[in-house]
Order: sequence, then structure tokens, then C-alpha cells
Amino acid sequence: VWVNVPRVGYVGVGTVEAPAKEIKNFRVTLSNGDEVPLLKAPLKSPRIGKHADDPGLTEYVVKVSWIKTVLLGQAVSERGFFGNQNTVARPTTAKWNYTIQVLKDRFGIT
Repeated sequence: VWVNVPRVGYVGVGTVEAPAKEIKNFRVTLSNGDEVPLLKAPLKSPRIGKHADDPGLTEYVVKVSWIKTVLLGQAVSERGFFGNQNTVARPTTAKWNYTIQVLKDRFGIT
């Protein structure tokens, strides 16, 4: 999975490790080693989990093993990159192939 922050650029690439779960059932390991429900973890966005009890609106979360991440100020963006407003996309266009080749080079991934 490649992570693109809208109007900023690509900031990470990782491998999805498990199927998606409803946010209320997702657990994370904190830096001190404690495992807690994601919604009980110290989060930066108060909007996360707002609809956790509504099956039609709840967020789904996946476990990701990060290969490479960069700070927002180091995001990779370029005119001609693939862009999509969907949360998740499985592109098949030539523009996506170009984007991936540039990202692999800039992220140092073979």
C-alpha cells in the first residue's frame, strides 16, 4: 500500500498484514508494549471512530508493516503522478505505473 496525503504527496509504503477490521475491534501495540483498542489509544484526531457503532458508517482499519515512511516535509509529489480522491484505489492506468516507478526510486525500494 502506498500512502498519499492529499495536496502534499506520498509519505509511505507498506505491506498490509491482515484483513480489514471495524475500528472498534482493532487493537494496537503502544510504544510501552501494552496492547489496547485503537479507540483507547492516544490519537491525534478527535474524529476517528466517530461512527464506530454505526455499521453503515464505521471506519475499517488494516494492520500495516511499514517498509518506508517519510515526514510530511519530505513527501514525494510530482506533476503527472496518479491521484485519486478515494480512500483506497487499485489503479490500472499507465499514470499509476509511472508513479510507482518514480516512488520506488525516490523511496529507495527495488
